[in-house]
Amino acid sequence: MTLQFFIDRPIFASVVSIVIVVAGLVSLQVLPVAQFPEIAPPVVQIDADYPGASAEVVADAVARPIEVQLPGIDHLLYYSSTSTNDGHMTISLTFEVGTDVDIAQIQAQNRQKLAEPQLPPEVVRQGITVKKVSSNFVGVVALSSSDPSHDTIFLSNYAVLHVVDRLRRVTGVGDAVVFGQQNYAMRLILNPIRMAQLSLTPTDIANVVREQNRDFPAGTIGRDPAPKGTELTIPIITQGRLTEVKDFEEMIVRALPNGSMIRLKDVARIELGAQSYTLEGRWNGKPNVFLLIFLAPGANALATAQRVRAEMNDAAKSFPSGVSYDVPYDTTKFIEVSIREVMKTLGEAMILVILVVYVFLQSWRATIIPAVAVPVSLIGTFAGMYAMGFSINTLTLFGMVLAIGIVVDDAIVVVENVERHMTQGGLSPAEAARKSMTEVTAPIIAIVLVLCAVFVPVAFLGGITGELYKQFAMTIAIAVIISGFVALTLSPSLCALVLTPRHKPRRGFFGLLDLKSTRLNSSHVSESR
Repeated sequence: MTLQFFIDRPIFASVVSIVIVVAGLVSLQVLPVAQFPEIAPPVVQIDADYPGASAEVVADAVARPIEVQLPGIDHLLYYSSTSTNDGHMTISLTFEVGTDVDIAQIQAQNRQKLAEPQLPPEVVRQGITVKKVSSNFVGVVALSSSDPSHDTIFLSNYAVLHVVDRLRRVTGVGDAVVFGQQNYAMRLILNPIRMAQLSLTPTDIANVVREQNRDFPAGTIGRDPAPKGTELTIPIITQGRLTEVKDFEEMIVRALPNGSMIRLKDVARIELGAQSYTLEGRWNGKPNVFLLIFLAPGANALATAQRVRAEMNDAAKSFPSGVSYDVPYDTTKFIEVSIREVMKTLGEAMILVILVVYVFLQSWRATIIPAVAVPVSLIGTFAGMYAMGFSINTLTLFGMVLAIGIVVDDAIVVVENVERHMTQGGLSPAEAARKSMTEVTAPIIAIVLVLCAVFVPVAFLGGITGELYKQFAMTIAIAVIISGFVALTLSPSLCALVLTPRHKPRRGFFGLLDLKSTRLNSSHVSESR
């Protein structure tokens, strides 16, 4: 198929460009929107709790056995551990950019399982979590209450039970976390003097609570083998885990030989409170509960923030009296402003390019051709971005702004050469287009290859720098390739349909501009000779 095929069939050439535009518009609807490309290394986090232990004990008894097993995980860059005095341990594993975080999570979990036999039984019983952590922060949702009876402990537990799960199910949300989570817990404040008098230790109390505060299978009445004539089978339901303070107070710690009993209330003060008071959120000087919202990989930040607000509006309908929410921090506002400014720059650049083209081509008919080629190339670029897994961010939009001045060149080369044959050779637009394409096809292909040779190698840079500039460079390369295709198909077809021969010399401003250009070219030619 030669390029004259498109000149003789302008409708087919137009349909091909329309298909490119449609593909770009469809991709535009599903492309994720973010401030920057995903350049942060993947992170997997291991969390464990050792109630009652100090930071030093947690580091030696929990963190150290796990850390010994971590070296050797594929693509692991480094890891860091943090132990706190509330018995919590966190190990963050950072992997190379581009590592499959799901595979990294599985490998980290396997290594953690190898360390479990060396960990304290209490830590294993509490549970060890291994999860991937998203570094893309969407915003913060604050829960507050004007009712004094709804303190931060109530708000924290209400958020865990009724809000967090709803936010995690929102499309685009990677994770939702309660900052300073204060789960309800039965707190036992031991009396050391009384315990010493009764020769009791904290371990004794812990064993008593563990033994008596659990669910017991009580069995079934009427289950086989049963006497003949038994018609009903009834399960026995007994009280399981305790929920009231008075129930804990009546726990039997020790039975004395004289028949008297030592109960838990004799050696401890029991109260219902928070599991930990180490963290507390405040906003404007008042206690609040904060929900941290993280973005899922590849999700649209703007759309996700809108869905989160809609979900919170729906959840607010069932809030207890006096409870309300607000969004004190939203990262998408900066993204909106940044993209709006870049789109404004994109429009201004488009107008300036078309204006300059009109000034030098001096014909609105000739200006139409590059004015059509540029949007086709830019919109079609979105399809290429979607195919390569890119997002709409400040770097890709900046690449498109720079591409405007590049993609217009191919169409101008075609238009100028067609007009030259029409003016100097007296050919018709169709004949001039055919002859012109035999001359400029190779230069247009060369332009595309040279520009690709400049930008494509940037995509092969390694590390964070390569990930940062990969989308910028490849966006320009995709736009250049599409512009070259459009210049070889749509532009000559439009030249044959739209352009008309010039019969009169230009006067006024355009005539003066032609005269100056002719003299400047003549002087350059004489100097070169």
